[in-house]
Amino acid sequence: MKPPTEPRRPDPRRPLPRSARVATAGVAAALGCSLLAGCFAGSDEPTARSDGRISVAMLLPPRSGLSPLSDDAFKLSRWSTAETLVRLDAEGTPGPFLATSWERTAPTAWRFEIRPGVTFHDGSELDATAVVGALTEAAGASPLPRVLDGVELSARAVDDDTVEVATATPDPLLPQRLSSPQLAVLAPGAYDGEAVDPVGTGTGPFELTSVDGTSGATLDRYADYWGTPAKASGIDVSFVPDGTARAAALRTGRADVVEAVPVGQAATLDDDLVVEVPMPRTNTLYLNNAKGPFRDPAVRAAARAAIDRARLVDQVYEGRADEAAGLLGPALPWAAALREDDAYTAALAQRSRPARVDGVRITLATFTDRSELPEVAVQLQQQLEAAGFVVEQDVREYQFIESDALAGAFDAFILSRATVLDSGDPVAYLQSDFGCEGSFNIAQVCRPAIDRAITAAAAAEAGPERQRLVMAAEAAVLAGDTVVPLLHERVLQGEGTGVEGALRDPRERELIDADTVAR
Repeated sequence: MKPPTEPRRPDPRRPLPRSARVATAGVAAALGCSLLAGCFAGSDEPTARSDGRISVAMLLPPRSGLSPLSDDAFKLSRWSTAETLVRLDAEGTPGPFLATSWERTAPTAWRFEIRPGVTFHDGSELDATAVVGALTEAAGASPLPRVLDGVELSARAVDDDTVEVATATPDPLLPQRLSSPQLAVLAPGAYDGEAVDPVGTGTGPFELTSVDGTSGATLDRYADYWGTPAKASGIDVSFVPDGTARAAALRTGRADVVEAVPVGQAATLDDDLVVEVPMPRTNTLYLNNAKGPFRDPAVRAAARAAIDRARLVDQVYEGRADEAAGLLGPALPWAAALREDDAYTAALAQRSRPARVDGVRITLATFTDRSELPEVAVQLQQQLEAAGFVVEQDVREYQFIESDALAGAFDAFILSRATVLDSGDPVAYLQSDFGCEGSFNIAQVCRPAIDRAITAAAAAEAGPERQRLVMAAEAAVLAGDTVVPLLHERVLQGEGTGVEGALRDPRERELIDADTVAR
């Protein structure tokens, strides 16, 4: 699975949708230089736009053909083409979106009233049957969308405008869960083929009209949008993994909005082009708890003791990050105070004492898609070797290293991980990364104490008690030095001088909406 969203593995039984498999020569030629990283980097001459469209340079290309059942769903959400039943506000409170209201009718069942007058981009109407079809598709996907890890979900139409969503066990956060872009509702026609096809099947103010593989995508204003029509006439998306090329695109005006400007490139840009967005994202050193040197908790403790977080923040992030005191960062302001709780401090007091590690050989891996991570790897290698470890690095593109990381092929893996990506609540992240059945368990950890703590947090109602139990689960993870939290990122978002209304979303769900314009 992924970073930056951390890309999820595509289902090997499902080929890419037709929109991602085929791009005609005419489309490719029309898209041309505006969609290619090399063309972005080729000129420093400023350009001007007068067509009412917004040019967006994104960090990562699609990993799963823009399937809404994968982490590619967050791209569809950031382009305002796919929508969900529920939408979270800035505080993480669920509010209406494609559903206008809801109520809990039983411990395991909720009823949602579907917004009237909504049409999909293919002209079909949104109704209860369409919602049930979309949720059923997600619940039966393999692999499951991460937001459904540990959740057995079903849906049925009560009438044309009402859907009942049920879970096998009580889920107090079901409305928040249904806000995840991975549970977006597309037109029934999107699910007709062997792969889910988002082209022309969303409900948002922008219609996805074409996808050029991993190079780019085109969206146009949807004239029949149920809400306020988009001010921009469309969005031209390019996927530009190279950070220098993204920065150059912003500097020259070839891109209006740029995802994840590398810290090292910020100094080459005017200050008014870069916005700092605190993120619920933690850079973490995942240690292989199942085999190799880090099976020993005292060796894991030695790795923890060797890390100089302040140096990482200063040397790699130029001060544009926060040192990690735990898994959850400043984006969740309640977390820091709860670390002062006696039970939390008592749990961490039980950690093993660091072992002597002179000559202990380890493999340290990460990926190039986030340009800072190879630099972090260099710093960590120096720090770990200063403590006595002998470190061999393995750095690749994410698509070529993910499967090995999930299989436990490395002793240590550096990952930039979103902690509240899905439901707006960190429990899904804790389950995915540290539960025995977690789908993203790079640490290869399975401890009953961690599972019990996560289960207790998952069962609690939203509010202070759930927050306390979340922090108890964090303490259970850190008590065994399962991983070493390094720092909490602040993402640098690029916005051209003519851009108004670009969204600065810590959850990385929103970027361009109906009110965004580039003049």
